[in-house]
Amino acid sequence: MQLNKQMLIAGAVLALGLGAGAARAQPVDTARIVAGSPNDWLTYHGSYKGWDYSALDQINADNVKDLSVAWIHVPGHSTRGLQSMPLVADGVLYYTGSYSRVFALDGATGNLMWSYFPELDDALVARQTHSPYNRGLAMGEGKVYVGTVDGRLIALDMKTGKVAWDTKLQDSQKLTVGFTGAPLYAKGTVVIGSQGGEWPGRGPLYGVDAATGKVKWTFNTVAPDEESKKSWGNDSWRTGGGGGWMPGTYDMASNTVYWGTANPAPLYDWSNADWKTTGARPGDNLYTTSVLALDLDSGKLKSYHQELPHDTWDFDSAPGEFVMISRNGQDYIVHPNKSGFIFVYDKDLKVENVYPLVKNYNFVKGIDPKTGALIGRRDFAAGHQSEPLCPAIDGGVSWNSGSYSPKTGLYYKIGNEWCIDLEVVKTTPVTQPVVQLNIGANFHEVAPPGDQIYGHLDARDPLTGAKKWEVRFPEPPMASVLSTGGNLVFVPDSRGTLHAYNAETGAELWNHSDGTGHQGGIISYSAGGKQYVAVVAGFGGMVSDGFAAMFGEPYKSMPRDDGLLVVYSLK
Repeated sequence: MQLNKQMLIAGAVLALGLGAGAARAQPVDTARIVAGSPNDWLTYHGSYKGWDYSALDQINADNVKDLSVAWIHVPGHSTRGLQSMPLVADGVLYYTGSYSRVFALDGATGNLMWSYFPELDDALVARQTHSPYNRGLAMGEGKVYVGTVDGRLIALDMKTGKVAWDTKLQDSQKLTVGFTGAPLYAKGTVVIGSQGGEWPGRGPLYGVDAATGKVKWTFNTVAPDEESKKSWGNDSWRTGGGGGWMPGTYDMASNTVYWGTANPAPLYDWSNADWKTTGARPGDNLYTTSVLALDLDSGKLKSYHQELPHDTWDFDSAPGEFVMISRNGQDYIVHPNKSGFIFVYDKDLKVENVYPLVKNYNFVKGIDPKTGALIGRRDFAAGHQSEPLCPAIDGGVSWNSGSYSPKTGLYYKIGNEWCIDLEVVKTTPVTQPVVQLNIGANFHEVAPPGDQIYGHLDARDPLTGAKKWEVRFPEPPMASVLSTGGNLVFVPDSRGTLHAYNAETGAELWNHSDGTGHQGGIISYSAGGKQYVAVVAGFGGMVSDGFAAMFGEPYKSMPRDDGLLVVYSLK
């Protein structure tokens, strides 16, 4: 505790040193996030539009060759690496480390302003599978908000790091489920979803009052009403899974929160083609593997689309990417599903198009681009499957974000080509939420038939899927993508190299090694009139833990429990 007090004092002194800039800063609220500023990065995807784009062009295709490291911050105790998406407001950078630790840094120098280390139940954390990493935070009303792996949502004063409130939301002792994804702030409410879909719970989303920490509403993503319970045979809704583990987004015009949900539990089912009436969880299993539109104030469901009814492949809709695009007077929402398919909706979640980002898929023969209906789905009986399942459980796309550039009109997205060798196992029925994973299979990653495992960055028309160019990587990249007004696309790869490409052509213009693999966020911002690019590095987690066995070096020698924030600028 004494160390934290010293850090807070040091932070206060440093804040005074920032001087007039901080005094002139406007509050971070919904209107400011909607208006946007290229100098800041105020919400997980940079804006509610979900573009992961910076309009800054001081660093551009002509001078990116002169990019170099400006400063580095080492958070320490980075078990399973770093996966955070930093945020920036008024020249101050905020990001999270393992165990939901929060750091506030001077964006120009990297000097520590304050840090906050929540007290956690170490025994509980040790029992968790999706732990102890944290993928980010939200900000608004003078506070930053972070979820914890033991089921709490905490608000910290942006200037001092002092706790404003600390609210317990999840019974983590019973389920060993907490929060690893970032919250979303909008109009006085903080929304957060619980991790994972493999636990026998009901995957709640929570709407929490930003000022007081009091719960305003709870939405069970599994069977929140009597009608949806009918889509879960044998009362399997009681232990259905469905956590909304990554942040969604907000539409101010309609006061709507858009959120994606995870797979049902057990993850794999043995019903074969009779999944409507037999197996572990007969029926469509609403509202798992779905995209939801909720009223921000009440949490009431406005509309939804279940991307994969009775998901038996772990192809969540939970990757928190809702890319808002207007074209020819119509508004669209682009949403990638873990299956490797990209869904295009109108604002009422009516399907406008569906297209595959990946080459290797066999869980379906296709998806109807007009209705979103699955064509020729592949379901499983118990036992070893004669043909690998493609894509792998790791996802044709994963939780790492793509990027849309309004300057080029292109959507830059990572696709991964891999499969799994699968044995479906009948599990003992679970009748109430308990501390256990409920997977229902044994599996390991394999190469697609006649091919090899690899990843690729595609530059596509976001609505039609038409591809302009592609860059191939020897292993799937696990980090997010950033595009900028300087005609650049930045991709942090799994080997630890940060690449900069020409946004129009895909030609590589620059690269630099950060010394360890990337699996987190990347942003750009301005401080003191200078543009910076910030990327987190540090490997290890649910997917990347398997890279050493799959690919050998450099992953066999890559440390798993370290991390750093690397910030670049022009020389």
